[in-house]
Amino acid sequence: MSQNRRMMKLGAFLPAPGHHVAAWRHPNARPDGGLDFDYYRSLAVAAERGKFDMIFLSDGAGVRTKYKDADELSRQGRMVHFEPLTLLSALAVHTRHIGLTATASTTYNAPFTVARQFASLDHLSAGRSGWNVVTSATDAEARNFNLDKQPEHAARYHRAREFMEVVTGLWDSWEDDAFLYDKESGRFFDPEKLHILGHQGEHFSVRGPLNVARPPQGHPVIVQAGSSKDGQDFAARWAEVVFTVQQTLEQAQAHYRGLKEQVAAYGRNPDHVKIMPGAFIVVGRTQAEAEDKYATLQALVDPVVGLGMLSYQLGMVDLSGYPLDGPLPELPALEGSAGKQAVLYAQARRQGLTIRELYLATAAGRGHRFLLGTPEVIADQLEDWFLNEGADGYNIMPDYLPDGLDAIVDLLVPELQRRGLVRREYEGRTLRDHLGLPRPDFSRTPASAVTA
Repeated sequence: MSQNRRMMKLGAFLPAPGHHVAAWRHPNARPDGGLDFDYYRSLAVAAERGKFDMIFLSDGAGVRTKYKDADELSRQGRMVHFEPLTLLSALAVHTRHIGLTATASTTYNAPFTVARQFASLDHLSAGRSGWNVVTSATDAEARNFNLDKQPEHAARYHRAREFMEVVTGLWDSWEDDAFLYDKESGRFFDPEKLHILGHQGEHFSVRGPLNVARPPQGHPVIVQAGSSKDGQDFAARWAEVVFTVQQTLEQAQAHYRGLKEQVAAYGRNPDHVKIMPGAFIVVGRTQAEAEDKYATLQALVDPVVGLGMLSYQLGMVDLSGYPLDGPLPELPALEGSAGKQAVLYAQARRQGLTIRELYLATAAGRGHRFLLGTPEVIADQLEDWFLNEGADGYNIMPDYLPDGLDAIVDLLVPELQRRGLVRREYEGRTLRDHLGLPRPDFSRTPASAVTA
């Protein structure tokens, strides 16, 4: 397969039970999978068998699901799971090629800690780590960190920008060939190749250096998913992969072209930012088989969970006072996922959906594009966006696990390979190799004396 041919990028987005809100209730699902390493190892191996570019683990600093009481919470299926960087470090030993990407918040972490964790993962995996940068979106997380509510949206992004300056500066603490390990001379490293960050900013004071050598990839791959104005500006400046939420080609094209223009405005190469909309997929050998799979999951949706999930997706909007079979009300401005709220609101208006119909529609991909059918039908739709400036690839969201991922790997991926849209074999070892991203040049920190 030619290295010069544009290839569709594929991420495997793997919450333990799957993406459908009722996935954990499916007869073949593993509701306890979030705390079973062997289960996650099998998922990672399956995704690597499908030659995916990366697996992706989302995360939050607490139980992020909106719930009004313990009864509602008890009906959810994604409460507890491994801390993702710990899990990915273990999975690095059991995989050889697939990228390992996880979420970490700039609001509830320190930049030195995050820089060290992802640099370590990059070394442990021989250059396969990626960091999904988030500013967090719920007050539930704030309450685990001495706060009553989230900082305002703009304030979170202001902090995040400085956070990135610190983290990337720390990754460049050491030049690539700084370490000599010269027993004869007694030089462990070349002192001329150590660079002290010495950052003094509004939010952070970080001297450095990082106590991990420069990562094999130079910097782990930076992933971002915000669709608000601040989120898109942040992505244009920092991101190398962007996860997005769109449901129509027109929406996807507008976002794709607009973001690539913003990337260019920052003096960056737009080809070095891969835009990957989420795609919730139910695939079957026949259309009827796919429809039966979906119907099974829809029949398992608990109305309490459905309404709570929709409220969360709309930015913690309280819908309890509105009739379920009435229209979605006008929505207030919010401090959460502004882009997703807009997409769902547009879907409700475009399709004339009631609140009940919207939560059932959202139970699948939570606002992401929903694809159902045979491998040929789904491949046609994925190819359409890919060839028409709607996507560089997709963050694939299996309906339930493990069967949903196996079906995608065994049915859909071979069809995409037959069309020459995705690789048949890995041609590189690092996540940057897979994505066609350059390795960042070493950036010298302004000269600072190396003192104790």
